[in-house]
Amino acid sequence: MFASRISISLRVAALPLVAIVPRLTAAQTPSAPAAAVAPPAAPVDAPPPIRREFRGVWVATVGNIDWPSKRGLTTAEQQAELITLLDSAVSLHLNAIVLQVRPAADALYASKIEPWSEFLSGTEGQAPSPWYDPLAFAVKEAHARGLELHAWFNPYRAGTPGQGRHAATHVSRTLPAVVKRYGPYLWMDPGEASVRRRTVRVVLDVVRRYDIDGVHLDDYFYPYEEWDSRSRVIDFPDTRSWNRYRRAGGKLSRADWRRRNVDLLVEELYTGIHDVKPWVKFGVSPFGIWRPGNPATITGYDAYSRLYADSRKWLRNGWVDYYTPQLYWPIADTPHSYSTLLDWWVSQNVKQRNIWPGQYTNKAGANGESGWRAQEILDQIDATRIESGATGNVHFSGRAFLENPDSLHEKLRAGPYADLALVPASRWLDSIPPAAPRLTLHPAGVQLPTGGPDTLHTPMNVTVAPGQKAKPALWTIRARADSTSAWTTAILPASTERLPIPSGATEIVVTAIDRAGNESKPARLALPAPAP
Repeated sequence: MFASRISISLRVAALPLVAIVPRLTAAQTPSAPAAAVAPPAAPVDAPPPIRREFRGVWVATVGNIDWPSKRGLTTAEQQAELITLLDSAVSLHLNAIVLQVRPAADALYASKIEPWSEFLSGTEGQAPSPWYDPLAFAVKEAHARGLELHAWFNPYRAGTPGQGRHAATHVSRTLPAVVKRYGPYLWMDPGEASVRRRTVRVVLDVVRRYDIDGVHLDDYFYPYEEWDSRSRVIDFPDTRSWNRYRRAGGKLSRADWRRRNVDLLVEELYTGIHDVKPWVKFGVSPFGIWRPGNPATITGYDAYSRLYADSRKWLRNGWVDYYTPQLYWPIADTPHSYSTLLDWWVSQNVKQRNIWPGQYTNKAGANGESGWRAQEILDQIDATRIESGATGNVHFSGRAFLENPDSLHEKLRAGPYADLALVPASRWLDSIPPAAPRLTLHPAGVQLPTGGPDTLHTPMNVTVAPGQKAKPALWTIRARADSTSAWTTAILPASTERLPIPSGATEIVVTAIDRAGNESKPARLALPAPAP
């Protein structure tokens, strides 16, 4: 049913030439059936192409789900926890972090618009002490490890159960008329134009000030329903904005008006983000079912009529750069089948955007009937690879990669994530590849033998520089000992200037990867053979 994986194992020597830890693995043969994911065949005598596959993980901050593990940690403790998450991602050959930075009209970064999040210090509006900017720190540390960092925003939620008193700068106190109490939540009314303007302003402020790779929204638009004491659904209290719309001559039904409110935000964000930084990707992770009956075997929650999220429209109109429908059910669950839903979403992708479905990875190893074996996660990754038009996955959530349920780490490293992967290109954002990098060999003299004549070798440094003024995002480095040897692979941030050279290598091939994922032509360099 699923693509087989054939790999070539090769040990790579530890290399202390760069300050960061390179992500090294053996070159692997791509899975044959995964035509949409496996890169094209390489020319004879060229290294095999690196797999293109988005491998992301959501890091949720609301309720301290993933990070920080609890409120009130010191700056050093928060930073250490985040470093552990990033290092775990690198060790599993992931390539992207989706970090929640605005869980409830607050900020896990320095903002002049919204208060510091309670989920950092325990008190909303209180900055970390000693002071630091968590988002700036996350961006810097992610990029140092060759990881993309996507900033995840909740567009309307303003308060969650159990939170303390909101800060004086919180929207519930500065604009109380647009914030509604809905069950245990506070929710900004999507029908208020000032709410849309505020969310767009918040997002674009982050896009301007931080070197993020993407902006991400999840499935919370209008809220999931709450019920009263008589088990009746509570309608969202937007009468004020609805009546204003009707008085102004609006003709839409209330449901269609609500959907239009969300449509306007999604479209405006897509346009605004690219006006500021054309390379920053915009992604949405809607509820996995658009409407029951799409396709025919699917039943369940109707996000179109209950969350007022016409998520199919956003994809079909090309208002996203990547789509991550939350396919949180097993493959064998026929009414909500992962693979059936994925196939349907791909069929709706008429603009050929990136499809990177979300997986409920936290269910791996969970107790009870709701828990899954880790094999389900691996099978879903294989199902994604088989599906032409889908090129990666996002895992919910970071906790699964800290706790290692059902030996998930070992199974991923031995299976689908044994090789490295590059984020698929988004060529509608930029289709021009960067110039080939410039390589320079710097011999460093002869090292005296330490254990016999066979240990004599000539250490060397190879430096790399951009082939043009614009700096790329990443370098790919392939190396081999001779024409009969397998190639090794490393993916390094473009801040790297000295390249790690595996022991015994006599040839390296280096390419540049830009922010849109385009790859340059290769630069090749022959290295002096080790002394006999």
